[in-house]
Amino acid sequence: MPVNPFLDPKLVHGDLYRSSGRLAERTRALREAKIAGRDAADVIVDLVAQRTPPGAVVLDIGCGRGTTTLRISTRLRPRRLIAVDASTALLATVRTRLAEASGTGSTICADFHHLPLPDALADAAVAAFCLYHSPTPAAAVAEIARCLRPGGIAVLATKSLDSYTELDQLVQTADLDPDAACRPSLYESFHSRNLVDIAATHLTVLNVLHEEHVFEFADATHLARYLATTPKYRIRAAGGPTGLAAILRERLPAPPYLTRSTVSYALAARP
Repeated sequence: MPVNPFLDPKLVHGDLYRSSGRLAERTRALREAKIAGRDAADVIVDLVAQRTPPGAVVLDIGCGRGTTTLRISTRLRPRRLIAVDASTALLATVRTRLAEASGTGSTICADFHHLPLPDALADAAVAAFCLYHSPTPAAAVAEIARCLRPGGIAVLATKSLDSYTELDQLVQTADLDPDAACRPSLYESFHSRNLVDIAATHLTVLNVLHEEHVFEFADATHLARYLATTPKYRIRAAGGPTGLAAILRERLPAPPYLTRSTVSYALAARP
């Protein structure tokens, strides 16, 4: 079985998040392709707002480029907002985005299995689209629970095991990666089906939402922009996204190219 790149420490702490550019381009390509599904950051902030009092202390664990961090800052105006990520490059992007939006918040570079934060610090915590980077996501949930005050809430977000699998067949049909269809899901350690069980190891699950997102890549160039940034495949193509697009145009049926993902959210509380 091929190694899952989202669980490979060398990749996670190396090429995937050494800079923010790759993640930004992947996110941009998906956002432009989306034709159905609510904005995930809006859903997360809505869930936090349901159970979090004014003047709260909020943690954004595995904050990435800070899209949810920024939304928390501008909509909830917490008394204290702490964004945590293991990538210094991504945290630099978070600080820039907060400053440009006149938002407030601090950043900490840390592994979410070992948060350098005191017990019972926070009223709310978010861990969005990050726990699938852990081979032991329950251990990260335990750390999040430790940092919450009794009754404090957490919003955990992830994707389904079969997210974007339609692209596997396209990549294989184009002979860009002959093993595309048998590569493991990027989300295999923490996904829509095991979300509740893992959350419940240290938290009380209050509510779960599952929403289908649908994406339509308009042409080969658009699809190539996404495929060039995803670590799932071992694509054999020279010339970057431009060369990849040329191969896709030659070998695939006419566009558009559709794919789907289930996005799942658990709202949970520290007992």
